[in-house]
Amino acid sequence: MKKLLLPLVIVVAATSLSAQKLDKFGADLGKKSVLGKEIRLPYTDVTNYYGYISPSTAPDEVKNGKKMYYVYVWIPVAAPELGVRMISPVPDGLKSGDKDYISPDYTANAADKSTYFDTWIVLERANGIMKLEDAASKAKTASWTTLENNDDSSEMPAQPSGKKYNSLMRITSDLSNPAKSLIAGLYRIGFTTYKTGDVQGSFFAQIGAPIGLPGVAIASKPEDLMKNVKK
Repeated sequence: MKKLLLPLVIVVAATSLSAQKLDKFGADLGKKSVLGKEIRLPYTDVTNYYGYISPSTAPDEVKNGKKMYYVYVWIPVAAPELGVRMISPVPDGLKSGDKDYISPDYTANAADKSTYFDTWIVLERANGIMKLEDAASKAKTASWTTLENNDDSSEMPAQPSGKKYNSLMRITSDLSNPAKSLIAGLYRIGFTTYKTGDVQGSFFAQIGAPIGLPGVAIASKPEDLMKNVKK
């Protein structure tokens, strides 16, 4: 049974959506250089999210004049690395699976293949929320530590415009630095568009780890995390 959620994204350089292709999501840990080319092993645990933002979708917050949207993620164990990437629009050839999270707005607008936005993403960790059952009551008033953000990634496919405006970031845990430690707890992926204005169109987002994350959960609202725990 598919779980409902909101979204994130990635794309390939091409003038048409049919030419887009999304490669496997590789980790920084264990990265090697072979004949001048970077080789990364794929993340062991990857969670997928399909979403769609329409003009009527209210933002979760407005920061510096930009409409911000959030996807909440419960990380059940400490991770040595987390990767997040987003592509917009969702490539034609990308098919959802039974374990993917799909928002109702994406299902309702799946036929829209032309609307997309210039993605900008940030990963934040909630301070002091160490139990999943506390996420619903404490997330809205929690303070958040910013771990990393990204606008344009050269690793991501280009958007239909030909511009590489999709986003990707990898964060390595540093247990000696509380601000950079990837401990178990509540996280959120924030996304907007780089330029001030509306976020509109489909997107595909992934969060990956080089270890298994039994009990990971993702939801557009913190109160839905409990029911969306991945078995």
